Amino acid sequence: MRVFRSNRHIYVQIIDDTKQHTLVSMSTEDKEFNAADLKGKVAQAGKVGEMAAKRALAAGIDKVVFDRGGNLYHGRIKALADGARQGGLNL
Repeated sequence: MRVFRSNRHIYVQIIDDTKQHTLVSMSTEDKEFNAADLKGKVAQAGKVGEMAAKRALAAGIDKVVFDRGGNLYHGRIKALADGARQGGLNL
């Protein structure tokens, strides 16, 4: 699970390193993501993590390695990881 964080959005991809192919992706810019009821970027990151976990489980993926992309494990990055765990992924 690879994470990229910009000032406005957060993106996550589940990548098969051997085939160099993206299996699942999710971001705050995705058309299925609705942030109307969420306040703040941390809550949005948690929701992205949950939605990415649901997509991964639907694709048959239940265990991933978490690559935070050089970001500190704090704030939005931690919320995304916690959301993925709540969604059913093993990090």
